[in-house]
Amino acid sequence: MVHGLRRHSLTNSTRSSVDETKGDQVTREDETVIDSEQGSMLMHIISQLRPGADLSRVTLPTFILEPRSMLERITNFMAHPDTLLPMTKIEDPIQRFVAVVRFYLSGWHIKPPGVKKPLNPILGEIFTGYWDYPDGTRGYYIAEQTSHHPPKSSYFYMAPEHHIRIDGTLKPRSKFLGNSAASMMEGIAVMKFMNTGERFFVTQPNMYARGILFGKMKYELGDHSYVRCPEMGLVADLEFKTKGYFGGTYNAIGGYIKDIKTDRNLFELSGLWNEEMYIKDLTTGRKELLFDASRAKETPPKSRPLEEQEERESQKLWYKVTDAIKRKDQDTATDEKSRIEDMQREEAAKRVNTEIEWSPQLFRRVQGGHGGSEEGEEDLDFIINAKVDGKTPAEQVKQILQIHAILPGQTPKRQFSIPTRNNSLERIPTRSSFNQTPEPPTQLHQEPTQLPQEPQPETFGSLIDLSDPVPRPAAAPQPAPLPQPIEVAAPAPDLASTPADTLQLNPQSNNSVEHGLMKGIPPSKLLHSNSKTGTTSSSSPLKRMDSETGAEFQDAIS
Repeated sequence: MVHGLRRHSLTNSTRSSVDETKGDQVTREDETVIDSEQGSMLMHIISQLRPGADLSRVTLPTFILEPRSMLERITNFMAHPDTLLPMTKIEDPIQRFVAVVRFYLSGWHIKPPGVKKPLNPILGEIFTGYWDYPDGTRGYYIAEQTSHHPPKSSYFYMAPEHHIRIDGTLKPRSKFLGNSAASMMEGIAVMKFMNTGERFFVTQPNMYARGILFGKMKYELGDHSYVRCPEMGLVADLEFKTKGYFGGTYNAIGGYIKDIKTDRNLFELSGLWNEEMYIKDLTTGRKELLFDASRAKETPPKSRPLEEQEERESQKLWYKVTDAIKRKDQDTATDEKSRIEDMQREEAAKRVNTEIEWSPQLFRRVQGGHGGSEEGEEDLDFIINAKVDGKTPAEQVKQILQIHAILPGQTPKRQFSIPTRNNSLERIPTRSSFNQTPEPPTQLHQEPTQLPQEPQPETFGSLIDLSDPVPRPAAAPQPAPLPQPIEVAAPAPDLASTPADTLQLNPQSNNSVEHGLMKGIPPSKLLHSNSKTGTTSSSSPLKRMDSETGAEFQDAIS
């Protein structure tokens, strides 16, 4: 398994040669100096910390927060199309693997000045984006927070015309280590070349923030990460080196590209991950520049305007927080961040009280294990809940756009989609109102005749059921679900008699561009069932197991 590779370095993973004259001094943009006001905020953190404490349960001051969610920060991985897009066109397999390593190393230099931590996504948060490439093609990105305890951020990227697909789940574990904080970056990404059938399993280095209690704060990457291709029989063991007390340098990398079958090192890697990185052919002795991060310019993804985004999409959800952070208004940033976190706690408490089981909206559990359709990809935990299997790139694009809105002016025509989560900060009960007498059920639960669509489990995929805060009597038995995937569009609802909230079950778009994209293409095959029957009930909630420990966990526990 890939996690096993993370914990044990390869046999020949010795320290590589690096330019010791570079990186010895901490540049101003790499450090954060704590002023007197921020120092008093850190005293609040000190009172919460113990060695080995879980930082995910500690309230951090907003001045060390990056003004974007982790779901958006993951896009750093795809921010250099000049290293990403050419990979599938390289004919020599060894050079193709070297290109993958170059692409992997190209994104680590992208970060804001100082030591910054991205916002922790809340359960069910979604971020979508896209890239317009110089050749007229596009790359598409969809991410969702699929678990809160433990935190898991699942994402999907695809550039159909370039035959590249990436599925990943990031599972950070934060620990307090005295004057340092560490984010242990568990989880993997699986990049697939659709034209060659090759898969590249990728892990990440761990991240460290030094000097969080006293001195100057410094950001470092550390430990081993791996790029492995089972089809090629090649693996890259990459060591991100932290500076020692008595020697070494900041931001250094080293490592080897190895032939697994012959146990022979083919290339040596060296340099600085935020400056120049080199590769040396161990057969010929030739050393050349692999990537120059100091001259590279990243390409961030584009997103739909805020007014088109739903309440739970990252940029709209965190807008007041990120705006206050950018304005250095720490009081407003803290208040707005606390409000969102309180909303998440209230939702979790209500799910417990009403025995509602939560499941992701856009992702599903990986069907791994021996003989499973995704055997070998178990460490992903979650994967996009749709089959993007069009015969041409154009068909694949149209299938991707049916999963969720990505482009401006676009509304996806999802078949039998999960109801839109119309939660907002105004509708979420506060602590003062949480114990008040609940209101009667609203029209959200009218008889099925109001909406001529196939029966759907009422609590499936919803964070909370806001219209009915107390458990309802058991519903009548539901008809057996149709076999999946479903490719027949549901009939249009009666707009005159359907409540506004439920009209979003199968939204329609009047956008002419989107209409042209969708014309004549079968719907993406959404697979919205996490159980064998495809249904769930409040009396028999779905059992959700942690893929690492095998133990059952409840996301509702805060």
